[in-house]
Amino acid sequence: MTNKITDSVFYVGVDDKTLDLFEGQYIIPNGVSYNSYVIMDDKITIMDMVDKRAADQWFANLDEVLGDKQPDYLVISHLEPDHSANLADVINKYPDMKLVSNAKLFGMLPNFFEVPVEDRSITVKEGDTLELGAHTLNFVMAPMVHWPEVMVTYDSADKILFSADGFGKFGALDTDEDWACEARRYYFNIVGKYGMPVQALLKKAAALDIRIICPLHGPILTENLEYYIGKYQTWSSYEPEDKGVFIAYSSLHGNTAQAAKELAGLLEEKGVEKVAISDLAREDMAECIEDAFRYDRLVVAAPTYDAGIMPIMQDFIHHLKIKNYQKRTVAVIENGSWAPASGRLMREQFEAMPNVTVLDETVTIRSTVKAAEREQLVKLAEVLCSGAR
Repeated sequence: MTNKITDSVFYVGVDDKTLDLFEGQYIIPNGVSYNSYVIMDDKITIMDMVDKRAADQWFANLDEVLGDKQPDYLVISHLEPDHSANLADVINKYPDMKLVSNAKLFGMLPNFFEVPVEDRSITVKEGDTLELGAHTLNFVMAPMVHWPEVMVTYDSADKILFSADGFGKFGALDTDEDWACEARRYYFNIVGKYGMPVQALLKKAAALDIRIICPLHGPILTENLEYYIGKYQTWSSYEPEDKGVFIAYSSLHGNTAQAAKELAGLLEEKGVEKVAISDLAREDMAECIEDAFRYDRLVVAAPTYDAGIMPIMQDFIHHLKIKNYQKRTVAVIENGSWAPASGRLMREQFEAMPNVTVLDETVTIRSTVKAAEREQLVKLAEVLCSGAR
């Protein structure tokens, strides 16, 4: 698929609806796009490549845009294989083309490719520019967004930010779906650990007059850029996006699930506008991580299992920890027939996270939900309603 972004900038990326797991772990029911661009100027420039799965279509798209012309430069923003797998083939196809990137990327390149690039590489650093003719490319380093070699490129002629993995989302381009949902799931699971580097990049981007954002995954953003940038400001600062409660539970025989569902009903009765609930064993873990970051309050409910936490809940908490979960209020529900331990263990893990408030009111269920447990759930609902951050 090719299309014209401006009079001289073309999209040559490829949709992939055959991949089931992104990065070998994230479910992508609507596929994903591998985005690549061409700037037609006195010096023709390709902006990034695609995954090896999409190589044939990408080269066909390049041929459609370039015709019999030869590109002068290939700018490599990010070395991850879904954006660089075609390097050896594209060098063979265009032997006079120069590779443009930063020293960190060129230093990492031999990890992936056994191709000689020394005689064809142009190394750029923060603030460097590359004149193409009518277009001037400005290079901005973005280390740890989300790899150490990442950079973004600003085209001052068309005011385009080629944003690497920033502002990306899951889903092929022909998918009609809300941007925020899949962009949020993408952000917190792929980039979420690196909020501070994203904040640093956003500060640099604030000095640029950006009219178009061209990411490496997902749609090209041309309108309401304040909305998208605002989402990234919120996400990367770890501030809750919405006031609401996310209840994440695991359950052995359905009793902990019953408690979680009863709490959800109590919260809704008390007027909490947004209440989300997920069975961790049956829901997409990436969506559960997304919801945990989206809302300002989280309830975790799990039975004791092998004197510890039920494994799927342990996995959920582990994901939150490595993604820098913070600035939230957390409540705990535990279940145990003879020696409840999951509540204490879950509390300890959340108390070790930065700026997480763990409520004192741990609800303890002894096997089944009875009148005494329901009274605890009512009290917890009251505290959650009164203690919104």
